[in-house]
Amino acid sequence: MLQGILIPFLTILLAEFFDKSQLTILLLASKTKHHLSLLFGALLAFSLVDGLAILLGAWIASVVPELLIKSLSGAIFIIFGIMMLLSKREKEQTPASSKKGAFLASFSLIFLSEWGDKTQIAAGAFATRFSPLFVFIGVIAAMVALSVLAIVVGNVLVKKIPTDNVHKIAGVLFILLGLGFLVF
Repeated sequence: MLQGILIPFLTILLAEFFDKSQLTILLLASKTKHHLSLLFGALLAFSLVDGLAILLGAWIASVVPELLIKSLSGAIFIIFGIMMLLSKREKEQTPASSKKGAFLASFSLIFLSEWGDKTQIAAGAFATRFSPLFVFIGVIAAMVALSVLAIVVGNVLVKKIPTDNVHKIAGVLFILLGLGFLVF
């Protein structure tokens, strides 16, 4: 039992450390004060994507065209980055400035970007060897730990870096992540 939780937990923890999803959460955390909504949105997305991978194994990756997933992910990241760059003042609304916006931004960005990701595939593979329930617990525990870390780091950064610079850096990074989805 413990092995079925611990092995997926450690593997996902190491594989996702400062991966695109954690960078996404970190950047969103620097844009909102609604960290709990941000966390819940990300965790719902991780639970759905990884839960389906665990239930269906590698089958899901073969059903949904990778090009479609990458294109949608890239477009959303680019749109989000442009919206951040166009938001000139801290008081202006950004996609993550409300509780609902923080939840929806983290959910949609994580949900789309995690399909076909190495950790989703690993979660499906672990479910062929260990109890799917234990794998799910290990994977989600790792995602919770990493997401909380990303939120804390994002919150610290926003206190150390001027808000205008955070807007510019976050916007540019989101656009670069989006382009990365489209190119790679």
